Amino acid sequence: MLAGAAGTGAAQASSAAGDAAPSACRPANHLAKITDADNSAGHRHYRVTLTAPRGYAPCELAGSPTAVRFSDHGSDSGIRAGRYGDQKTAVTFGPGHPVHFDIQVPNDGRGVPVDEASFTLQAPGGEIPGTSVAEGTLKVAAGTLIGPVQPGA
Repeated sequence: MLAGAAGTGAAQASSAAGDAAPSACRPANHLAKITDADNSAGHRHYRVTLTAPRGYAPCELAGSPTAVRFSDHGSDSGIRAGRYGDQKTAVTFGPGHPVHFDIQVPNDGRGVPVDEASFTLQAPGGEIPGTSVAEGTLKVAAGTLIGPVQPGA
């Protein structure tokens, strides 16, 4: 699914190489998918993988996405997520350089089923303007945390 919506932010989603191509960090220029990941003691984990098609310029992301909202068939779940982990390390994202982040959910039996997560990506200098959207089946609950963006799929 191509992700995208309007929004405002502080960081420029410019390419890491200064290319004339549009930045892969802009929400309309990348794909996002939620899949199951290995669970840990007391938590369920889901992986959100971002990929960029050819034709977009690489860019840098850092930290955990913010303004995360979860919905099911368009209805907001009301669950909000915190962040964990290193919020400063920059990673390169673009065609051939996928990235991912973790959604960590307490496994306490109170999960709410959802099929979509929307979020704002972070660059080393602040927010990337706009809202990205990822689709996939998951359950979220109070205490859900979002890990920092990491290289790889």
